[in-house]
Amino acid sequence: MSQVRIASARKWSWLDIEKEVITILDEVLSLKGRAAALTLDSRLLHTAPELDPLAIIASLALLEERLGFNVDESELDGAVFATVGSLVAYVCTRLDVSSGQHDAP
Repeated sequence: MSQVRIASARKWSWLDIEKEVITILDEVLSLKGRAAALTLDSRLLHTAPELDPLAIIASLALLEERLGFNVDESELDGAVFATVGSLVAYVCTRLDVSSGQHDAP
């Protein structure tokens, strides 16, 4: 069984997705652990020089592979990579995960 099949069977939470997005950004952008300081409000486009078009493609490919969803290219625009939070929100939408950060207990 491939990692993608295992990932797609997993029930992801908002927090799980946030952590995985930050981990992937750290790997793809070669931040060597500095991504741990990122928050949902951290800006990505036009502020992270490492985030070039190839890094965006690599990030999306890893997100697809690890989280088990398909990127819908028709939904992609600069707003998706505006902040860490906007990228997390996009992934949550693709995985049909509600915004758990704002849900009442």
